[in-house]
Amino acid sequence: MGYSEVNFAPNTKFLVTGAAGFIGSNLCEALLKKGCKVLALDDLSTGKIQNVEMFSGDPNYTFIKGDVKDLDTCMKACEGVDYVLHQAAWGSVPRSLEMPLFYCMNNINGTLNMLEAARQNGVKKFVYASSSSVYGDEPNLPKTEGREGNLLSPYALTKRCDEEWAKLYTKFYGLDTCGLRYFNVFGRRQDPDGAYAAVIPKFLKQLLHGETPTINGDGRQSRDFTYIENVIEANLKACLAPHEAAGEAYNIAYGGREYLIDIYYGLTDALGVDIEPHFGPDRKGDIKHSNADISKARRLLGYDPDYSFQDGIKLAIEWYKENL
Repeated sequence: MGYSEVNFAPNTKFLVTGAAGFIGSNLCEALLKKGCKVLALDDLSTGKIQNVEMFSGDPNYTFIKGDVKDLDTCMKACEGVDYVLHQAAWGSVPRSLEMPLFYCMNNINGTLNMLEAARQNGVKKFVYASSSSVYGDEPNLPKTEGREGNLLSPYALTKRCDEEWAKLYTKFYGLDTCGLRYFNVFGRRQDPDGAYAAVIPKFLKQLLHGETPTINGDGRQSRDFTYIENVIEANLKACLAPHEAAGEAYNIAYGGREYLIDIYYGLTDALGVDIEPHFGPDRKGDIKHSNADISKARRLLGYDPDYSFQDGIKLAIEWYKENL
């Protein structure tokens, strides 16, 4: 089950970009536990060095402070690498609406640099982070690959472009690529701070400190919240997927659906607090409902997520209680 049975040959070398971020740092941790060599690349613009400091004494771990917008950095980082797990990107739909050029440079040009560097260095597999935002205004649930709507933000556009570039690199340049459309990932080390922080860690921090959280909209929006362990599984299994699975993008989620208002009151109950939320305006560019069909990932990647929302939220609450 999960990724416990996923193993790599001794001395297998991974490059994790965005390694000091939430997902990247968890990937580094999982790979090091499996005895793999990990090269971690991050410019620390959004990632935090404290997310990876605990690995610094591991002889299999190397950190490079560098920017994926620089091709030379990408080329050096890919030398001798077997697998690339490309997580480096700027997130946040609302922020992308304010900074479209910046998002293009980071999320599209940065990914293209990494694809080219991986190709020139003979990398076996290029696994990269896409997003459920590529579904845009497509109203049907569950969200199914190949049935996408009009994009609602520059962030979503960058992820759609990444998928198209990756498809071309598989078709024309022989680089096996695999796109993972993450659905609302949560778990340990996710940043609770800042105007664009993800909702679960933000709520948890505010409730633990006796503050009143703000819910954007009426709280009736729904999401397929996905625990970090499921995302780790998807990345590792994608590396070992057959060539027939390459050049595609896959929904990575649990396949459930949770309403924000229910999550909020579930957190207050779990923490034993009685704080009513404040309701604010809807966020620009947000979709109302999200729920993933994960059958394609099951079929072609062997993805079989272990952690339901209920499993994951219990673990997340414990981690934030100990670390905030």
